[in-house]
Amino acid sequence: MDEKEDVYRSLQMHLDKETIGFPATKSGSDIRVLKTLFTPEQAERATMLTHRYESLKQIYERARKSVEPVEETERILDSAAARGVIGHRKRSGTKQYRNIPYLIGMLEAAASDPTPEFVTASAEYARDGLFGRAFITTKVPQMRTIPVGVSVTVQRHVATYDAIREIVRTTVDPIVIIECVCRKGAADRGDPCKRTSRQETCMVFRDGARNLIEGGELGRQITKEEALDILKNNEEEGLVLQPSNAQEPDFICSCCGCCCGILRLHKALPDPVSIWATNFYAQVNPDLCSACGSCAEKCQTGAMKLNDQGTVSVVDLTRCLGCGLCVASCPTDAIELREKAKKTVPPSTGEEMMEIIMTHKRARAT
Repeated sequence: MDEKEDVYRSLQMHLDKETIGFPATKSGSDIRVLKTLFTPEQAERATMLTHRYESLKQIYERARKSVEPVEETERILDSAAARGVIGHRKRSGTKQYRNIPYLIGMLEAAASDPTPEFVTASAEYARDGLFGRAFITTKVPQMRTIPVGVSVTVQRHVATYDAIREIVRTTVDPIVIIECVCRKGAADRGDPCKRTSRQETCMVFRDGARNLIEGGELGRQITKEEALDILKNNEEEGLVLQPSNAQEPDFICSCCGCCCGILRLHKALPDPVSIWATNFYAQVNPDLCSACGSCAEKCQTGAMKLNDQGTVSVVDLTRCLGCGLCVASCPTDAIELREKAKKTVPPSTGEEMMEIIMTHKRARAT
């Protein structure tokens, strides 16, 4: 293994110890992915970062790195941040940096303008399956599912973190709309989305939104009114609303079962709801059900279907995410969302979520 190869192996091992992980593969797809994401100098500096935001001074003090000028590391980290492969922000005028997960994070940045090398390597890494296993076995999931607004009755109390419109209305941060990288990738492969022709469906908030606005290349800033209109269109076209698993989410994805890697993984698992964050499930009133099948057509996870006799819709509770699309589409009002007996309260912020994941990972390693 040459010196450049050593740099990428060191980064892979470093990332694998962080939050979501980045497992090595026998095929070498892990290294090929990293080579498409980082230059050798960026890869070397990324090994100095952790999942926590830190200033350059903190990074140097912790990493005991003093061989080169700090300004050179700042330049290299800024170039990696501009590519979207590490996290960055400013606090009180001071730059801070951190590592971000491969998914959700590096993959989305690279997939927005993918090189042929990245397309090939990332597809092979996905097929190897080890990262998918790491992604679904964290203490808390990175994403959760919340119901579409029209599926929740006025009488039912819905916590603020489960009310998508309340999240948008109360945010004090800018909102940026971006193309769905899953849908864009499917279209580039000649397999366009079967749910919608729109690609601008996903939203970014907080530091991520500010970084995108500053960069000026990916996404565009929108008003709260525009955001609410886009969410309305997403709901009407049958997209599942999946924000980051925090009460103050960093993003909201609007996902389809045909393109979204997360929902496709969900459909491949035997009991996916056991590892998903959701507070609702669908329930059918057989006396009102007309067996029209609209709920099964709308469902993006295969949780709704007609019974063997074709006389009534039934819900597979091991697959139902409680997204509410079936409720909104039912012409006879035969379906309603029910709150689970045990409610899942998301962490306050994305940073808190990562701390929980990291703490659990360290505990498992000891």
